[in-house]
Amino acid sequence: MLKGRESLSRLVGKRRRFLPNRHSLLSAPTTTQSLLNLDIDPNGTLVSPEGSSNQDEQENTLAGSVACPVCSVKLSAQNNTINSHLDECLSRGTKRKLTQRTLLELNFCPVSKIQNFSCDSKQFGNDLFPAARDESRNQVDSPSRDPINKDEISEVPDFDVTITQDDIYGVILETFIVGRRFGDGTELYLGASIYLSRDPDNVKDPNAIKGCVTSIPKRSIDVVPIQIVCHKTSDNKDFNDDKVFKCLWRNAQQVIESTKSCPPSAIKYQDNFCVFIREVLRNSSHLLTDDEKNFIESFTSMSDDSQRLFVRLYTRKGPWFRLSAISYPEVLDPQQAVKELSETGYASCFEIINKLSDDCIKEILDLLTVSELREILCILKQGCNRGLRKQDLIASLISSYDEDLCPLLPSMVLHRTGSCVRISSNAESLIWRAERLFFLNGEQDLSAFLLVDLGIVKYPTYKCIVSQQIFSARDDLLGYEEAIEVAQIVDEALDGSNTGLVLKCIKIADSHLSNPVQSLTSESMAPFLSHFSATFVNSKVVLLGISFLEREHRYNDAIYLLKRLLNCFARDGRRGYWTLRLSIDLEHMGYLNESLLVAENGLLDEWVRAGSRVALQRRVLRLGKPPRRWKTPSFAESVKRKIMEVNVPGRPLNCAIGTKSRFYGEDGEQCGVEQLALQYYAEEGGWQGVHTESGIWLTIFGLLMWDIIFSNVPNVFRTRFQTAPLDLETDSFYLVRKNHIESHLQKILDGMAEEILITSWELHEGTACRGVNWGRHSLSELRAAVTCIGGPCVAAFCRHLAQDYRSWSSGMPDLLLWRFHGKYRGEAKLVEVKGPRDRLSEQQRAWLLLLMDCGFNAEVCKVSPIV
Repeated sequence: MLKGRESLSRLVGKRRRFLPNRHSLLSAPTTTQSLLNLDIDPNGTLVSPEGSSNQDEQENTLAGSVACPVCSVKLSAQNNTINSHLDECLSRGTKRKLTQRTLLELNFCPVSKIQNFSCDSKQFGNDLFPAARDESRNQVDSPSRDPINKDEISEVPDFDVTITQDDIYGVILETFIVGRRFGDGTELYLGASIYLSRDPDNVKDPNAIKGCVTSIPKRSIDVVPIQIVCHKTSDNKDFNDDKVFKCLWRNAQQVIESTKSCPPSAIKYQDNFCVFIREVLRNSSHLLTDDEKNFIESFTSMSDDSQRLFVRLYTRKGPWFRLSAISYPEVLDPQQAVKELSETGYASCFEIINKLSDDCIKEILDLLTVSELREILCILKQGCNRGLRKQDLIASLISSYDEDLCPLLPSMVLHRTGSCVRISSNAESLIWRAERLFFLNGEQDLSAFLLVDLGIVKYPTYKCIVSQQIFSARDDLLGYEEAIEVAQIVDEALDGSNTGLVLKCIKIADSHLSNPVQSLTSESMAPFLSHFSATFVNSKVVLLGISFLEREHRYNDAIYLLKRLLNCFARDGRRGYWTLRLSIDLEHMGYLNESLLVAENGLLDEWVRAGSRVALQRRVLRLGKPPRRWKTPSFAESVKRKIMEVNVPGRPLNCAIGTKSRFYGEDGEQCGVEQLALQYYAEEGGWQGVHTESGIWLTIFGLLMWDIIFSNVPNVFRTRFQTAPLDLETDSFYLVRKNHIESHLQKILDGMAEEILITSWELHEGTACRGVNWGRHSLSELRAAVTCIGGPCVAAFCRHLAQDYRSWSSGMPDLLLWRFHGKYRGEAKLVEVKGPRDRLSEQQRAWLLLLMDCGFNAEVCKVSPIV
């Protein structure tokens, strides 16, 4: 995969179905006087510049095209990146999609005041008492009649009740039950007795009760009203001795009291969506026009059916849906709902042929089944191979339609689909914007609420103290959104191997880079806020373009873009990688003196760190030999330090180049080189350990520094769904908390690391935190590791991560080993394992040198096949 592709894909997140600026972006000429020569020939191949000696670009290949066996994308036979495209398809995992029904029917918790609230995890599904909705939403059947209330959402008060006999015996509690579709299936009838008991098997809700219901109300989605009455048992047992029962009774009273201001509704997703847009309107209204705010607020004036149908369709793939196929039990009149959504601008539909544009043909054809597509092809008397897939059938029809061979195709499609509906582009753009403003990233969406409600994710407790807006003006937001569109276009173009579109996007991003970037170096702006700027997004597109050009051996153009990035971003942690690539590309072009000079100047840059710094130092030593340089650099001895190596013989299972090495272990079973090394160290020195790379180290850092990470710092926590502060990967993380961090590290240095680790584990087990993997390592393993490593080394390690988390959070040694000498003392060893054809990366070398400086016992284990 191209360098920067994964990062760009995460930035884009869920791809938008409609890009409002796509046409204007791709049709507008670039304004920058660029030195880039990114022209392509009619076959989609990059045109070599004059004087280029790149033989790969001058070779002629056979005409034609081939189809990718994974994604079915047509690739030019002259495209020399077919193998790369296939590798990307095979390595690209499919993101698990949450089911529509589960997502919509779970409750989205309302939020507290964003300016200063505590994100207690109990608000997210672990508490018996949900937060109450505001009073304007107190009707069960019509939760959306009143306009959105932008006031704060009040919390349910805690009812501290002292339980007595008079409070229980003879008292009738009127409430209701939900979730009966998951019951045991008995009939419900008027006056039926329901026995409530604890359900210890319900792992998602430890407070759940289990009832035997019988009769189904008129609608299966309705709640069932019940009355709870406490009766004395036949043995007249005194309840005062049953603390569990008293606690349950008090909980029942509190839940019933809370429902008076938070009435039940089987259509939860309707309320949840309103809570979501209310939060955006309250905190980001300065970024929306009056028309946009009025449009969003008009959502609550629509009928319940219209609201419910809109949320249903928005969360589905789409974009088009057959009206005849829309059927939800809670939407009583879908046709009337579609009509109202169309009148208010929330949906678009077509019922007649002249409303079907050419651009919609392919989207509408996706609604047809394979049999319907084959039927149309047969009517058109076109050959239809029954082995063709659906996409091939659609492509055949579109091709015929574009060539005017089947002008009646729209009517034939409409005859089979009937009326169709889709979310309007305006509504989709505004809701997408609302999601971006709410979550501040592209990786999270409304399913984040679902994960919390299911108990799959539990977010940490912290306070959101906001004193500075991320987007100070609407123009900043629009520029950021436009840059995201360019990033999505280039991501899609790489999927389709559309070289021309990729190059166009590179030019667009390059033209939008300011020189230099003043906005990103402003002292009044927190450094991490620059990540929400158009310039930052464009820099990611340019970096991806550099990797693309280097793969095509277009080093001149890559050099130009690298220099552009270095000129534009004077204070950026990515400067090390850019400088290293610039030096390497200059060497590819034969400019050795300039390559050496770039490496030397890079070492003077304070933003060149970790593996990039070590790589540049090694380049200077290699290129800077006489007669180019006569003086030996001061860092030569440090870089040339000998890292201890251990050779381990193994019986190879495979020796093929390009495949991961496999060996037979000591027990005769197949294993990788890391498992073989673990067996060797266990046999030779009695070492225990784990193969973890960075995992266990980031877990130790997260647990030991938990209170530091989630301390009350302004502007770094802005949503309820963060697993780390926004400044964790910036220098400001350490600088802002320096006194607190150093005080905490002194405790670790004094030998309190194990105590801090145990306390943090017990208080926060299962809570999401950046880098912490609760399921991979047990508390006993972490305690053993921390004890054997020792306070000084653990403190030094935590200090380096706190100072520069971004540079040092990867590349750590494969194995962490330990062994005890007595009960409370031990030693640890860190081992980087390499197979027969592997070598140390610069980041791994940088880590080993750093660990040696910090006093760690570190070495390299080389596994060699027995000849």
